Amino acid sequence: MASSTAAEDTPLLQPERTSERPESHQSPAGNDGPEDEDLDIANQTVTKQRAVAIILSVYVLIFLQGIAQSSFLPILKPNSIANLIEASSSSRWNTSRPSDYGSKYTDSANSTIAADLDAYENAMWFTTSFLVALSSMSPLTGKLATIFSPRSMVLVSSVLFAVGCLVTSQAHSFAVFILGRVITGLGGGGTMVLAFILVLELTTKRNRGLFIGITNAGFTTGVSLGAVIFGGLIETIGWRPLFWAQAPASLVAGLAIFFSIPSSLSSPGHSTDKDVSLRTKVKRLDYLGALFLSATVVLFLFGLSGKIQPIPLGSSLGALIIFVLIEKYVAADPIVPLTVLKNRGALLSCVSQLGFMAARWTVLFYTPMTALAVFGFNPAASGSILIPTNLGFGLGGLLVGALHIRRSGSFWGSSVLCFGLFGISLLALSVSSTRDTPFGLYVVIVFLNGLFTGGALNYTMSHLLHLTLPETHYVATSLLGTFRGFAGSFGSAIGGGIFARTLRGSLERGLKALDGSDYLSNDREQLIRKLIGSPLLVYHGGLPNAERLIAVQGYSSALRVLFQAAVVLTIFVLVLQAATGWRGPGDKKPQDQEAHGRRGE
Repeated sequence: MASSTAAEDTPLLQPERTSERPESHQSPAGNDGPEDEDLDIANQTVTKQRAVAIILSVYVLIFLQGIAQSSFLPILKPNSIANLIEASSSSRWNTSRPSDYGSKYTDSANSTIAADLDAYENAMWFTTSFLVALSSMSPLTGKLATIFSPRSMVLVSSVLFAVGCLVTSQAHSFAVFILGRVITGLGGGGTMVLAFILVLELTTKRNRGLFIGITNAGFTTGVSLGAVIFGGLIETIGWRPLFWAQAPASLVAGLAIFFSIPSSLSSPGHSTDKDVSLRTKVKRLDYLGALFLSATVVLFLFGLSGKIQPIPLGSSLGALIIFVLIEKYVAADPIVPLTVLKNRGALLSCVSQLGFMAARWTVLFYTPMTALAVFGFNPAASGSILIPTNLGFGLGGLLVGALHIRRSGSFWGSSVLCFGLFGISLLALSVSSTRDTPFGLYVVIVFLNGLFTGGALNYTMSHLLHLTLPETHYVATSLLGTFRGFAGSFGSAIGGGIFARTLRGSLERGLKALDGSDYLSNDREQLIRKLIGSPLLVYHGGLPNAERLIAVQGYSSALRVLFQAAVVLTIFVLVLQAATGWRGPGDKKPQDQEAHGRRGE
């Protein structure tokens, strides 16, 4: 029995035995951390066997969420761009037709499901409904985990995900299919946040960065393989088994985590409110705040779906203002504690994360288009450009977690440096998105962009933990995850508008110069619309050499402007990230006490 008790006090990952002492000085650059005597002590402990079960099960859940998010993600790109083109050109071009852009696999999957459900014109909601539910659930999960414990919430999230997959697989109408996707999104919204919560609770500070990198790597693996898995199997086994097959995997993983985590594991909320009953906590829950927070997320994402819609976006801002007022003046137990709402560093971290990941999504959305329309790859091969960038993403997070984030404390300088290197890689992409660039060099640049992204996400997460109080870490990490979730829609909407307008203008100028006329014929107008809607036509549409050269130059010009806009956005968010500061609540207390002592002399 004694050996069992000793094993129960084993951290999730056994720390390395080292004779080195932690750094004793903390610099503004964040390269040195304060002396910390508990670097090798986890908040909660489990046996090694349970640790292995938790690690594998969490990885399965994260992988499934990545698959669920990316299975239909490519349809957002052509439809969003097409809707923006339609809005800017006042054309009546049919944008509901699936574009040739992207992998043949995802096009096959989208077309098959849309045909079965008779939902061609609503295909974009296959992904939008999931993202809205996911982003709405993410900020609530951190608070719920302090009431019901992370152990219980993991099981609830996995069950919701499984039920959503089953409902989706059995859908025979568009409405039921979307209902299934919403339920799946609610489950997925809790998964990523809870994965980070388990990392915070079950790993030592010395190994926390490594496990954050592993978590991010699991998600990006699912995102990378989601469309390929769906497209590769849909013609063989159909789309319904692809959904219901995820249900048992989610249930098994959730149950494995639930039974692997001791019932004694508690959250910071449990430890501070031991005398408060569960019923009282549930009654005190800020339901009104949760309603307006969810409304803020839903309206914001709805306003960015397809073409930008000012009314939902304005309503989202109004709902956000009401939410803040409720949290400050009405709620007895706020969803987002006032200490977080008043924390300048935490709020700036979230906003900078939104802009940073929006810039990153331009790479994920448009580098396959570069391979297709500029370098002349076929659709299946063009999607492979995402392999090196996602490989870099996973590797970047793992490297900084294993080699540098070996302590708690400020990582201000490292975060700012990674943002800067990320911006330089975007600038390199803007210059190299031409036919004259060696494709091998382009792949290296894309890989480095992913590498800097992975490192930045790990550093900013660790720095956010330094900027916030330990009892608010659950909520702070869930907010950061929510803003990251916004980024895909935000980047698609803003980037799509810039790209579409630049591409149209370049094609118009090129064809006018070719024809020696100030006006475009109807045939030329139709050609422009087809080229914008289908990059595949550039090299695989039988264009004459002159028109093909204009099309390649048009795409190169549009991509250059798009990535330059992403560079500008990166500079802006770099300033925001720098403004978060390098001092956390723990750093300010000694200074305040010293100043107070001097005043009392």
